[in-house]
Amino acid sequence: MLELDLDAFEALVTEVLDDLPDEMVDGLDNVVFLVEDEHPDEDLLGIYEGVAITDRGQYGFGELPDRIMVYRLPHLETAESIDELRAEVRTTVVHEIAHFYGIDDEQLHELGWA
Repeated sequence: MLELDLDAFEALVTEVLDDLPDEMVDGLDNVVFLVEDEHPDEDLLGIYEGVAITDRGQYGFGELPDRIMVYRLPHLETAESIDELRAEVRTTVVHEIAHFYGIDDEQLHELGWA
């Protein structure tokens, strides 16, 4: 298992986000990305918590931000190298961003982002 402390993992997630295409991230309105060690109840790599843009009605000023959580420990358990880790984090981040845009898990599986 790779070892990366929380600060180093957060830096890696930030690098992955910075490398994503502008057209993927420019539409992210009122979304925060957070890193935690692991989900308290489930074995997840990440999770989107919010209302997909396709399901929003009246939305605007004063709304709490949607959250995309990326979990450090499950990622470290799946990767054998820093390159594998970066690729897995990228897949997770793209997967969760897709949920923001209203793309469900079935569609993500078909597209190879699950």
